[in-house]
Amino acid sequence: MAQEIEPRSQIQSLFLLLLVLIPTAALAFGSMGPIAAAFGDPHGFFCAIEASGKQEVVCWEKNGSTQSAQAFFSSIPPMAALSGGDGFMCGLYAETSRPYCWNSRNSGTDLVPENFQNSTYSCIAAGKNHVCAVKGSYYDLRSDSGMDFGNVDCWVINGNTTASSSGSKSSDFSPPVKNLAFGEIVSGQGFTCGESRELGFLCWGPNSKNLGVSAVSGSLVSVASGRNSVCAILRDSGEVRCWGEAASFVPSPPTGTRFVGLAAGSHHFCGIREDDHGIECWGNFNESSVPKGSGFLVIAASDFTTCGVREDDLILDCWGGGGLLPSSSSLDYSPPLQLCSPGLCTAEHCGEGEFSFNVSALNVPDLASLCVHTDLRICSSCGSNCSEGFFTSSVCGENANRVCTACSLCQNSTCWDICGFSSTDSVGVKQRKQWVKKLVIAIGSSVLGCFALVLIGWCLLPRLILAREGRRTGKSQCTMCVGNMEKDADNNPDPEPVFPVLDIAAQVFRLSELKDATNSFKEFNELGRGSYGIVYKAILSDGRQVAVKRANAATRINSNSRDFEADLEILCKVRHCNLVNLLGYCAEMGERLLVYEYMPHGTLHDHLHSGLSPLDWNLRLKISMQAARGLEYLHKDAVPPIVHRDIKASNILLDSEWGARVADFELLSTGERALNGESVYVDPGYHKTQAFTEKSDVYSFGVVLLEILSGRKGYDKDYTPPSIVEWAVPLISRGKAAAVIDRNVSLPRNVEPLLRLAEIAELTVREDPHERPIMSDVAAWLEQIVKSACFT
Repeated sequence: MAQEIEPRSQIQSLFLLLLVLIPTAALAFGSMGPIAAAFGDPHGFFCAIEASGKQEVVCWEKNGSTQSAQAFFSSIPPMAALSGGDGFMCGLYAETSRPYCWNSRNSGTDLVPENFQNSTYSCIAAGKNHVCAVKGSYYDLRSDSGMDFGNVDCWVINGNTTASSSGSKSSDFSPPVKNLAFGEIVSGQGFTCGESRELGFLCWGPNSKNLGVSAVSGSLVSVASGRNSVCAILRDSGEVRCWGEAASFVPSPPTGTRFVGLAAGSHHFCGIREDDHGIECWGNFNESSVPKGSGFLVIAASDFTTCGVREDDLILDCWGGGGLLPSSSSLDYSPPLQLCSPGLCTAEHCGEGEFSFNVSALNVPDLASLCVHTDLRICSSCGSNCSEGFFTSSVCGENANRVCTACSLCQNSTCWDICGFSSTDSVGVKQRKQWVKKLVIAIGSSVLGCFALVLIGWCLLPRLILAREGRRTGKSQCTMCVGNMEKDADNNPDPEPVFPVLDIAAQVFRLSELKDATNSFKEFNELGRGSYGIVYKAILSDGRQVAVKRANAATRINSNSRDFEADLEILCKVRHCNLVNLLGYCAEMGERLLVYEYMPHGTLHDHLHSGLSPLDWNLRLKISMQAARGLEYLHKDAVPPIVHRDIKASNILLDSEWGARVADFELLSTGERALNGESVYVDPGYHKTQAFTEKSDVYSFGVVLLEILSGRKGYDKDYTPPSIVEWAVPLISRGKAAAVIDRNVSLPRNVEPLLRLAEIAELTVREDPHERPIMSDVAAWLEQIVKSACFT
C-alpha cells in the first residue's frame, strides 16, 4: 500500500532536499550515472558507457566472462544514462530518452512493460525489483533553462528470476499522490525517493519507513543506497551521513574528509574524496584492495565489488572484497581494457568547481565528442590537491582538471612546501647554492669546462637547488658527459667540495608548447613510430631542436599515470653520454609526452641499410664501443638496473658529433616489454623462459655488431640463409671471418681489429647464455680495439 502523505514541514525536517544529486558522481544501487552495477549472485554484472563518441554500452560479468557478455549484451542500444537493479540494468536511449531494461540471461529482451516502452523519461532509477522514471526528455532536464519536473511512472520488472516480482504490484511503488512532479529520483530496496515540486522531498514504497532518516541541515551533493541503507554527502561540509542497516556503514566514514561522489554495495560504501579524487571505503570490505594514489571521476558498486573510471586515462578499475563471501569472491569482476565515459552528457554549462572534459586528451583520431551530439558536454568535479608524493602543477580550468606531478620532479619554490622541501633543512638552501658555485668552479677549470657549463646550466642547476642531502657514494651518472664532477682525493688535499647525490631535473613542458613545437603533431614532423607511440621532431620556442615521443592509445590503456610517473623518476636519473637522455615530459590532458635530445644524424640502421652516408671503419668501431658503453651503464650503473629488451640498429642513434646513443629504453622499469620487432634480434632462450635478461641484451647487441661488420641486415630474404647469425657465425667459427667484412667500404691495410670484432660478435650470439660475456667485458674489449686501431 502506498505510504500516506505527511505534512510538508515534517517531510522537510526529515530529509530537506536529500537528493539534490550530481549524477556524474552519485552512482549506486538505484541511482543514475555513466557506470552502474546490477546486484545479485550469480547474475550480477557491470555496465558502462564507452568513451567512443557513440555512447555505446560495454558490460562485464563475474570472473571476466567476456563470452557471455558478447552473447547477452551485444544488442544493447546506445545509452544516455544507466541505473542498476537486482540482477538487471536499465537505461535511457541516447537519442530518444525511451527506457530499456535488460539482464544477462535474456539476450535482446526488453524487460520494460509494453505500456511504458514508448514513453520518454528524463531520469530512471532501478531498485530491487521495481523501476521508477520521471516523464520528459533526458536532455531537456539538463538544459540551460534549469531542472524540469515531470510525473513519475513506476513498474515491476517481470521475467527477472533474481529480483522476483512475486507479490509486488506497480501501484506499490507509485507516488503517494497522483500528478506530483519530480526532478531527480533514486530507488532502493522497496523504496523510491525524490524531490517534488509541490511537496519538496519525500520517499515512498513498502520499505521507505525502515531507513530511519533523521533531519538533515542543508542540501546534499549525492546519495547512494545499498540494499538496506542510505548514505548522503552534506553539501556544506562535504561529509557523509548514513542511515539504515548499520553493518553497511560501520565503522563510519572518516570525519573531516569532503566527498563528491558515492557508491553503495550490499554491505559497504565507497566515496570519492573532493580534493584528490582518491577513494575511501567503509563498512564490510577488503581494505587492502582499495586503489591508492589513483583518482576517479565516477564509481559504482555491486554487492561486494566497486568499479570506477580513472580520471587520468578513463580506464576501468575494480576493487572489492568483503567478509561475508568466500575469499575467491572478493573481487569477481575484472573489467575490460576500455575507455569509458567520465560522466553523463548534458546540455548545460559546467558550474563552479567543475570542468568540461576535453575529448582531445584521449588522442583518438576523428573523435570530436564523448556524446552522441557535439553540442553536449560532460561536467566533472575539479580536483584541488594531489595525493601524497605529488604536487599540483596545473590548476583546474574550464576544460581540464588539475594536473598532479611527482614531487621528485619539483623544480622551484612553488612546490617546495607541498613536497616537504624546506628552507630550514639541515644543510639549507644557501649551502646548496654554495655547492652549485663550487661545482661551476671545479668544472669550469677543466678542459671541457665551456661545454660542461652550458650543459649544467641547461640540465642540472635547477635540480641541484633541490638535491637530496647526503654524501656521494659512487660515480656521477653524468661523469662521462661533463667531466669529473668529484675531485680526486689524491690530487685535492681539500675534502670540502663534496657534492650531493643528483636527481637530474626534467623540464615540465606545457601541452600547448609541444603542440606549437611539432606543428600540432603533423605527419611531416614524424621521425619514426614504435610500440610506445610516434616520435616527432620539434623546435622549441627557445630554438632548441628536440624529439617528442607521444604515447599512443594502447600505451595509455596499458599503463596508468602512476606507472608513468614511476618511470619518469627512473628516467630522470638515467644520464649518460651514450644514451638518448630525457629532457622533460608533459602529462596534461591525459597525454604521455616524453621530450628527448634530438639526434640529427639519424639511426645506425639508416646508415647501414637505407642509403644514408656510409660509415667508415673508424666510425663503425667507435659506434660499437659507445653503444656498448651505453648498455653497460643500463646494466651496471643505472638504479635500478635496466634490461633494454629491444636492442637493434634502429635503436642506436647518432648525435651531432656522430656519437652513438642507445634509445628506446624508456618505460621498461615496470613489467615486461611485449615481444615485437625483428625476431632475429631476440635471444633464442627467450622462447623457453619468456623472460628478458642482461644476456638477452648481449645477444641482440651481437647481432648489431654483425651488421656493423658485414653491412647486411639482421634478416634479409635475398640471402641464403636469410639470418645474419646463421650466415656469419659458421664462417667466423671456421676462421673465415674475413669473408664477413663489408666489401662496400674500403678495407684498411690492417684488418686485425675487424677480425677481433668478429670474434667478439661470435661470442655474444652464442645460444647458451652462460657462454656469452657480460656487457662490461664487451665494452672493454671494444674500447681496446678502438685504441689500437687507426685506419687511414
